[in-house]
Amino acid sequence: MFIDEATIEVRSGEGGQGCISFRREKYIPRGGPDGGRGGHGGHVFLQADDQLSTLLDLSRQRHYSAGNGKPGGGNNRTGKRGDDVTVHVPVGTIVREVRNGGDSPENVTLLGDLTAHQQRLRVARGGRGGLGNKAFAH
Repeated sequence: MFIDEATIEVRSGEGGQGCISFRREKYIPRGGPDGGRGGHGGHVFLQADDQLSTLLDLSRQRHYSAGNGKPGGGNNRTGKRGDDVTVHVPVGTIVREVRNGGDSPENVTLLGDLTAHQQRLRVARGGRGGLGNKAFAH
């Protein structure tokens, strides 16, 4: 079966929350803030692959979601970054964004054209991680 047009929905990962934490040690009376930043959310990429000739796989799986970032921790620990998702498409794929209004020309935006093998296009950007309270210290 040959499929030359497909509609998919992508969702980038959310950034993790920053941590509010204060250093507490026996002989340090005012240790100060030591909360770490949250991890960044994952991106969603489309990558051209010359081994594919149809969009059949995209007609079977329509939803793609990247991983969320993990929250920061005490002792200035930064949260883990969310996993990226790569969707493989045939070379020559034209990528368009369709907004809520439907297929009318004012609701469709051309994002890119994947013309070479291994060419990548980021279609959804992951969220930034939140700041920990260490970032606000003087």
